[in-house]
Parts: sequence; structure tokens; C-alpha cells
Amino acid sequence: MRALASAAVVAFIVDQLSKYLVIHQMELWRVQAIDVLPPLLNFRYGENRGINFGLFSDGSDASRWVLIGLAVVICAAVLIWVRRQQLGLWPQVGAGLLIGGALANVLDRLLYGYVLDFLNMSCCGIDNPFVFNIADVFIFGGAILLVFLAPDPKDRSKKGQ
Repeated sequence: MRALASAAVVAFIVDQLSKYLVIHQMELWRVQAIDVLPPLLNFRYGENRGINFGLFSDGSDASRWVLIGLAVVICAAVLIWVRRQQLGLWPQVGAGLLIGGALANVLDRLLYGYVLDFLNMSCCGIDNPFVFNIADVFIFGGAILLVFLAPDPKDRSKKGQ
């Protein structure tokens, strides 16, 4: 569980530090756009009141609290599942990245009422209008690690026969 906790703390801190540096110190909130390595990497200011890609972003206070509650419940469920499964190092790291990223976005919703996004990536003639943040990368990467590296429960049931 130490790997899970360490990964969660690192993901949380890296996300919050990146948002502080880019949005507040580089004043992305004011300038709205900074081209870093166009078109591959740009900073674009975004306020996400929904889930991925702005889905369910009606902006109401009720939906904000529902999304906070849902994220906390999912984090708790993943933590309980990992404890029961006794997973190895990399699945624990994946769970930690997922939990740390989700809690970083929860903190944004508590502080600002929305999730701060700033990363925009385009390539190959495709202009991507969406923005995301480092926490989203950790959530996605953590989920991928869990999907591909967590043991298959069917294998465990076969061994018990």
C-alpha cells in the first residue's frame, strides 16, 4: 500500500503545482493562451464544470457537489478493491495515480467550483479544441495500468477449483 500512497501523493502534488505555475504564475488565466510547441503543445485556459470534455457541465452547484461526491466514492471503491486484491507494485501505482489525480480535481472543484484545465495538444492537421490537465493524465494512465496489470479475477477462480 506504500506504493499506492506514494503515487497518489506525487500525482496530487504534481497536478496542483503544474496548475499553480501555469495558470497563476504564468498568468494563463489572464492571457488565455500560450503557445509552447505549436501545434503539439499549447496552454489554453479552461474551466471544466463537468467531466471529461466538458460533459454534464450545466454549471449548477448541485452538479458540482454530485461530481465531488462521485469522485470521492470512486476513490474509496478503488482503495477498498486494491486492499482486497493484494495487488503487486504496478497495479498499486496505477491505483495511486488514479486516486491522486481524482482528488486533485476534487480540490479544484472545492476551491474554484470547477476543474482548472490548461493542456491542449493538436497534431497532423487536426485542431483539438479540448483542454485537460495533468490530473487527467494521471487518472487515465492509472486506469490503463489497472486494466492491463491487475490480475484477472477469472484466473483466481480457476486456481481455486
